[in-house]
Amino acid sequence: MSRRDQIQMTNEEAQAFLEAGRDLQVASINADGTPHLVTMWYAVRAGEIAFWTYGKSQKIVNLRRDPRLTVLVATGDKYEELKGVSISGHAELVEDRDEVVSYGEAVYERYWGPLDNDTVREGVRAMGAKRVVVVVKPEKVMSWDHSKLGGAY
Repeated sequence: MSRRDQIQMTNEEAQAFLEAGRDLQVASINADGTPHLVTMWYAVRAGEIAFWTYGKSQKIVNLRRDPRLTVLVATGDKYEELKGVSISGHAELVEDRDEVVSYGEAVYERYWGPLDNDTVREGVRAMGAKRVVVVVKPEKVMSWDHSKLGGAY
């Protein structure tokens, strides 16, 4: 068995890791071909990674021109702790206001807790007025969990 096979997460492990993760690295392609890399907060809905951002942001400009992207969630401070899931695919842009707000609410609840009053809910709705949702449509998923090596290199 190869080292790659030893550290690969199962689909269930990868899904649980993504659901527990915090920061999503998002890479899109600039007009000159260079990568544009940013960190975003995200939600997992129906098994898919999604994030929202300003409609005029560089990543949206890039994704409108070329929908290819790669996203990464990774953790670990030492080699034997390294874990990650990388997804390459394409972006599906969601611009319907109600859907954008729904995704925004999911992101809000993930990082700040329940939407438990109308003021907070209206704040999220107001934030959504200039935002677009990016749903990551996977074409290739890679994962690793170095803790599966049991400390061996």
